[in-house]
Amino acid sequence: MVAILGYSKEQITEAVKAMYGSVADDPHQGFHFPVGRPAALAVGYPAEELDRLPRTAVDRFAGVGYPFRAGVIKRGDTVLDIGSGSGTDTLLASRLVGDAGKVWALDITPDMLARLKATLQEAGIRNVEPIEADAENIPLPDNSVDVVTSNGVLNLVPDKRKAFAEIFRVLKPEGRMQLSDIVIAKPVPVGGRSDPKLWAECVVGASIDEDYLELLRETGFADVEVLGEFDYFAESPSADTRRIAAGLGARSMEAVMRRPAEASRRAAPARFLRRLHPRRLKAISGRGLWGAVAAITAIVVCYGVMASIGLLSLIGVAFAFPEGAWATAIFAAAALAVIATAFNLPRHGHPWPLLVTAVGATLIGYAMFWNYNPLVEALGFTILIGGVVFDLHRLYLSQCTPARVETSAARPTLER
Repeated sequence: MVAILGYSKEQITEAVKAMYGSVADDPHQGFHFPVGRPAALAVGYPAEELDRLPRTAVDRFAGVGYPFRAGVIKRGDTVLDIGSGSGTDTLLASRLVGDAGKVWALDITPDMLARLKATLQEAGIRNVEPIEADAENIPLPDNSVDVVTSNGVLNLVPDKRKAFAEIFRVLKPEGRMQLSDIVIAKPVPVGGRSDPKLWAECVVGASIDEDYLELLRETGFADVEVLGEFDYFAESPSADTRRIAAGLGARSMEAVMRRPAEASRRAAPARFLRRLHPRRLKAISGRGLWGAVAAITAIVVCYGVMASIGLLSLIGVAFAFPEGAWATAIFAAAALAVIATAFNLPRHGHPWPLLVTAVGATLIGYAMFWNYNPLVEALGFTILIGGVVFDLHRLYLSQCTPARVETSAARPTLER
């Protein structure tokens, strides 16, 4: 993944480094997310555990949960902490594995790693080794670690599929991963992902909860278990952050899983059938995505069939295709996109997306049944897609402005 919707991985990486470099430099300057010992206590860290750690690490804590709730780290283990920061989780893991174990502390922020190295030297800790790298390219051998732990970091990674594959690769068979991360219930608004700075603020890089867990299973992880969820953003000092998080259904999730002894990834047909599960189809409806599905179907039916016929003719295969049925199928899919947009109208209250998609479908119908012109056809599809994107943008913006947002700073309660 080089660029998505106008931003690049490099831009996101630099924004994340700048944000957490500021935390490393001065954790008390004020951020949109909770930082330090109060934040660690709020997400579930026992006070007695924090008391045993150097203050330089705990003061810069910026995690979103308590992954050690999984209880999978044992004495003598080799552990990889992805997104170690200044070392709160790294140092906890160091105590758990003991002198016979080892902890790799991986982070992309040089300032955080510098703080961690200073802490390790001052405390005389010798079973931790920092690594400056990102989760998409882990510089460790295959099958080399017993446990991977991560806290509020994978939501910042642009290519989560690649990161999960890397984690799977470095884990030993029967190795475990414990994590805390941010997930969302609704997609980020169209255009919301275009600002790299927003990636550093935890929300816009997050995945929908079902997609996140399914991606872990597709990677090959087994026994994926959610240990708990809670409203992490209720602790945010920023009213805007609380509002946006509430609108997207953003929350912290703690989970544990294992790499099975016999690694097997779900075949493509099985993954496709799983996506057709009624629960996932219902989620498409709840997110207002049927317009997009219908518009894409219209394009595939039109240009996909056209390309297939062209390829068959090149190899000498004559194919008589009922053009009337073909044109009807294309227009029907375009009309369904308009209908889906109409169903979203009461949810956001803006008529323009419906009018735009209707114009696009009309042009497609004109080209199909009245006077075929490839330019008119292409223009119709362009306008149709533009209307659908406009509709989704208005829909998700409306979902990001809830009437009332809970702003209580009370400690969140894990749902068991």
